[in-house]
Amino acid sequence: MMEAFFLQYSWMIPLAPLVGFLMNGLGVFLGLPYAKSKKFSGFIACLAIFVAFVFALGVFWNLMGLPPEERSVTRHLYTWLSIGNLKADAAFLLDPLSAVMMLVITGVGFLIHVYSTGYMQDDPSFPRFFTYLNLFCFAMLLLVMGNNLFMLFIGWEGVGLCSYLLIGFWFTHKPNAVAGMKAFVVNRIGDFAFMLGVFLLFWSLYSQGHGTVTFKEIGTHVHVLGEMKFLGLPVAVVVGILLFIGATGKSAQIPLYVWLPDAMAGPTPVSALIHAATMVTAGVYMIGRLNFVYTMAPEALIVVATVGALTAIFAASIGFAQNDIKKVLAYSTVSQLGYMFLGMGTGAYSAGIFHLMTHAFFKACLFLGSGSVILGMHHEQDMRRMGGLKKYMPVTYWTFLLATVAIAGIFPFAGFFSKDEILWKAFESGGHQPWFYVLWGLGLLGAMGTAFYMFRAVAMTFYGKLGARSHEIPVIDEVEHALHHDDDEEPRDAADLQAEHNHHAHAHEPHESPSSMLFALVVLAVLSVLGGLVGIPYALGHFFHLPNFFEAWLEPVFASAHAEALVSHEVHAIEYFLMALSVTLAALSIFIAVNLYTRRQAIPKRFAERFPRLYRTVLNKYYVDEIYQALVVNNLLRLNNFLAAFDNIVIDGFVNFLGTATRITSKVTGFFDNAYIDGLVNGLSRSVIAAGGQLRKLQTGRIQNYLYVAMAGVLVLMLWKLI
Repeated sequence: MMEAFFLQYSWMIPLAPLVGFLMNGLGVFLGLPYAKSKKFSGFIACLAIFVAFVFALGVFWNLMGLPPEERSVTRHLYTWLSIGNLKADAAFLLDPLSAVMMLVITGVGFLIHVYSTGYMQDDPSFPRFFTYLNLFCFAMLLLVMGNNLFMLFIGWEGVGLCSYLLIGFWFTHKPNAVAGMKAFVVNRIGDFAFMLGVFLLFWSLYSQGHGTVTFKEIGTHVHVLGEMKFLGLPVAVVVGILLFIGATGKSAQIPLYVWLPDAMAGPTPVSALIHAATMVTAGVYMIGRLNFVYTMAPEALIVVATVGALTAIFAASIGFAQNDIKKVLAYSTVSQLGYMFLGMGTGAYSAGIFHLMTHAFFKACLFLGSGSVILGMHHEQDMRRMGGLKKYMPVTYWTFLLATVAIAGIFPFAGFFSKDEILWKAFESGGHQPWFYVLWGLGLLGAMGTAFYMFRAVAMTFYGKLGARSHEIPVIDEVEHALHHDDDEEPRDAADLQAEHNHHAHAHEPHESPSSMLFALVVLAVLSVLGGLVGIPYALGHFFHLPNFFEAWLEPVFASAHAEALVSHEVHAIEYFLMALSVTLAALSIFIAVNLYTRRQAIPKRFAERFPRLYRTVLNKYYVDEIYQALVVNNLLRLNNFLAAFDNIVIDGFVNFLGTATRITSKVTGFFDNAYIDGLVNGLSRSVIAAGGQLRKLQTGRIQNYLYVAMAGVLVLMLWKLI
């Protein structure tokens, strides 16, 4: 049927970026002429992801044309694995949840690709960059489209690999290579727990005669996980927690969040792709896809919600003192992911996915906006060297401002609707489980913090005068800045560095970015403003007579979960009050931030001087990296050194002893063999040879001699007879 065309050819969605990856990748690897053209490489990559977006839009349209109960279509490609009762197909699950994820990945991904053609124009590794970018999108699409745990896991590991390649893209600079390795290693910790969860899930179902890895079949037999026990707990709880530990790695939650801020080492478009449309959303999607498992494990949901709320406020507090514009956005991502998990933990899966979508819009806009600022400031990232950019970069300013208002949760921007929905569900869940009131309070404080540090970034970057805060930068930061940017130059003293920066500020004024970059910013800014209207909460929808389209769209996926979850739809008076409270506190935080960092800039400085320990602690991110280094990394290195010494001294010593003993034994046995065994054999042979030599003398070949001997013999016999 024509109306199902895009469902039939849904395999084009992951195939298109895969083809883009292969074309650019082979071109770079084989040195083909077309790979040397930046325009052609960029065109291939952008076309690939655009084709994927068109087909994703078509799948969404085809699903819209089906009745809600039929909006789940499986497209089988081939049987990948068949062992006994276990069968895993290479197949795609096309339903409302995967449709949302495909649109976010390909839509936002396409805008990031277009933006990158301008941002990376001067980079000599331009084709390699787009090769990795296409591969990243392909891996993420596999993750969200697969109809079973195996395909999800392939995509899960694929995005981990791509993050390593892109974070360490400029690998010739050691900190970038280290950041890529850190992301890879930290994610391996979470992935180990994730694999244990998958194995336990499969083993539990298999032991009851339901061996399957397909999501639909797992959902059918999920009651088994609630009935079985493992380590004294329901299997569903253990599986849910193990899978969530995996999610804390991919989606940067406490305690495995430490890799994400360091991921800023990669090019800014990479940061946008990781933070908005791909890797960090993987954990949230996984919980949403396996919602039926978590619904059977309320204890696991409480863990998810608690970790999410703690991460939200913890990461927000770190953002208060950061001066690197990308680091501020990185910690805002960690915080916003915490809200998504808070929503998931309340059983409000639609709200969590809704915030994932709106966050993709405004976070991509913010990161790409920061990239525009960095490019306009000649690759400067320290906000203390910025200021007054509003007049130099008006389009960047307005798009960045709109996205900031959205993430701050101001009505009627996108962030307001999704974040308010999560906070309301957390508060509402408190009626069933009082602990959720505490989590709601943490979420509200985190929302205030978000509004504060984001508008602090706006004020420091776009308001005031250019470079007006440069005097606040300590000398050590100047030196580190110089070392970071000028590795190949000779060291200079602080006075030279300050003079250079002052000259740089006057000689090279900031400038607006190319049109390819501004196009992406404008589209994302519009989505940051209007994107939330598809998910108007029931309270406001009731007031304005508007439906919550987004929740209704996801209802077929989360119907069973919503039936058993903690959430419900109560009277709206309290929700109206909480909405007003949230917006009021956010607006108050915005006012304070703008006031402190424009008109009263001495107050933050005095606060830092009055509470130096607190300021340094927050500035240094609560020393979590240092604690991990001291307690985990250093102890592992000590263990490695001990094992290496044990190997060298004991294992190698024993092996070397055996080798030496063997050599000595072989020499002794060799001497005995040569002197006695071979001596006896050789002595006998020599005796035989000597006797033969004597006898051979008788064989002269002369007849006379033979006659003499014969006569002598006859004489001897005669004498012997006579005697």
